[in-house]
Amino acid sequence: MRTPLLRSDALDALTGGKIFIKPENLQRTGSFKFRGAYNRLSAMNAAERAGGVVAFSSGNHAQGVALAAKLLGMQAAIIMPSDAPSVKVDATRGYGAEVIFYDRLTEKRETIAAELAATRGATVVPSFDDPYIVAGQGTAGLEITEDVAAMGVKLDLAMVNCGGGGLASGISLGLGDVPVVIVEPEGYDDIARSLANGAIEAVQNPGPTLCDALQTLVTCPLTFGILQAKGARGVAVSEQAVMQAVAFAFSQLKLVVEPGGAVSLAAALSGVVDLKGKTAVLTLSGGNVDPAVFERCLREG
Repeated sequence: MRTPLLRSDALDALTGGKIFIKPENLQRTGSFKFRGAYNRLSAMNAAERAGGVVAFSSGNHAQGVALAAKLLGMQAAIIMPSDAPSVKVDATRGYGAEVIFYDRLTEKRETIAAELAATRGATVVPSFDDPYIVAGQGTAGLEITEDVAAMGVKLDLAMVNCGGGGLASGISLGLGDVPVVIVEPEGYDDIARSLANGAIEAVQNPGPTLCDALQTLVTCPLTFGILQAKGARGVAVSEQAVMQAVAFAFSQLKLVVEPGGAVSLAAALSGVVDLKGKTAVLTLSGGNVDPAVFERCLREG
């Protein structure tokens, strides 16, 4: 589903720039992940579809794969962390997928998925390390390019939320020569560090974060290579800045955004990225927020 570009006078006033918002929280399943999942599953042949798919995700990729599988008449099993937000677990099951839990601190989801796929003859669908996934996410960048061109607007930069880099690398390809700033939660800024150092660098279990959708410890050569080639740079934002962004999105934009979906907005509002006098676009990548977490953000943000 195509999502629009939105504007906010309040956001422009606070940042000193002209800011466009790409609200992927309004996408099917509540996040951009449906784009890549549907593109990947659609590319499978009849034999592959008959075997079904296995994916691992804290929730947004899970829902994207689950709905894509349902629409294409396929079976889907999703490996989810035992601490995944209940709203994401329930939605994944609601789309008809089987949910299998694991402990993110003691078990490797990749191993569980690979073993399950081998047993069932299913195809593993990664959340970002797949060219079809990246291409699917990149349609958001193509839409942005088309929309700003129709308005006669030239972007100075794009700010993209980043976990494993699927959305960021896809959008960077779709935006052509527009500079890209990837935004991650503090502690989980592995791609920012990797881009700064010129080589993939992992982070060591930073602990819990409100941004459950962005708890990636290390990226992959595919997404890192694209971002590095495009000259992207990375920044990180605090939990407090993220809570403030979630509260701002609700009060000023009238949008429900999950913490992980609000990191680019957090970078804009907190001044981590200087937007004064610039024309920029930022992503709101998801809106699947646990009610208790959302209440906390509104209270403390």
